[in-house]
Amino acid sequence: MEARVQACTPCHGANGQGTSDPYFPRLAGKPSGYLNNQLLAFRNGRRHYPPMNYLLEFLPPDYLKNMADYFAAQHPPLPAPAVVDASPEVMERGRTLVTQGDYAHEIPACSSCHGPSLTGMEPGIPGLLGLRASYISAQLGAWRYGTRTAIAPDCMQIVAGHLTEDDVRAIAAYLSAQPAPKESSPAAQGSYALPFACGSEPTR
Repeated sequence: MEARVQACTPCHGANGQGTSDPYFPRLAGKPSGYLNNQLLAFRNGRRHYPPMNYLLEFLPPDYLKNMADYFAAQHPPLPAPAVVDASPEVMERGRTLVTQGDYAHEIPACSSCHGPSLTGMEPGIPGLLGLRASYISAQLGAWRYGTRTAIAPDCMQIVAGHLTEDDVRAIAAYLSAQPAPKESSPAAQGSYALPFACGSEPTR
């Protein structure tokens, strides 16, 4: 599989560690279930990006699962935090949304699903560190406008629908500036309870 995924390296970097292009995300170390869900979504057309749709269109599910397992097992160091051009007020709003949420506007904390260290949880919740602000902003926008979807109940689409454009910018700026924790692996399944049901994270 290491040889077979070399086709992924121009966009996603060696071992899936990412590249300097902010719009191609790091794959390394994310939960295998999450990666498999995304590969299937591209293969089946639920996620729309023509190069990925084309590359995966004829690959069988077992092959995609093997790809997901391979990248999940890679653990190169996370990149250095981004230097963000954002005001203290924007960064504070981002910190509040990420760590506390805004329950007056029905926005749970990002950390309530993605974990206290923002490293995700097995089998289907990804970590949020090591991503650039532009990528985070683009994905939140895709959730907000329904161009990215997940298995029902689509909790990310629900949460993102309550975010304003300013909220998205603040979250993206704050997350991209966070340093790597000492342990960057996803938490074990069931390490904490989610605030609501989420179709991509089975409860069994």
